[in-house]
Amino acid sequence: MASVKESLWDPVAGFGVTFRTMFRKVFTEQYPFDKKPTAPRFHGRHQLNRWPDGLEKCIGCELCAWACPADAIYVEGADNEEGGRMSPGERYGRVYQINYLRCILCGLCIEACPTRALTMTNEYELADRSRESLIYEKKDLLAPLLPGMEEPPHAMQLGTTDKDYYRGMVGAAVPTEGGGDK
Repeated sequence: MASVKESLWDPVAGFGVTFRTMFRKVFTEQYPFDKKPTAPRFHGRHQLNRWPDGLEKCIGCELCAWACPADAIYVEGADNEEGGRMSPGERYGRVYQINYLRCILCGLCIEACPTRALTMTNEYELADRSRESLIYEKKDLLAPLLPGMEEPPHAMQLGTTDKDYYRGMVGAAVPTEGGGDK
């Protein structure tokens, strides 16, 4: 047999949230005209970073592709030429693609990158009208060249080795003092 509480109070209590919010003032978000800033650690669109002299940080190791649970990243590595290098290491990422139709923006690829070549920006507007435009190529992902950077392929800075790059001992298109292995 049902108690008085079960028969009278429980059906009304279920509408509690509805009754509490029914008379509140409506707040309308004015998005695309009024964009709110994202949190500093927000995971948005990916970016392939560069060293201060313009060389790419990506060494084509494919660890980001291995770490991706959605299989959204495709990387093809190639060997650097001595005359003109794309990255300071032995290899660079010749082909780099991220399929945003598959990407779940989890950030595991960022954690797997040994050179911090891949990071995530705060850009979150990734919608588009065609499927093809949501597959970002290397040219779409590369960070822009800043003043003082030189378009790769080019030689490493004078007096530096690949270890100097990985230690962060490279300035913006200016030879470092002493460089090399010590």
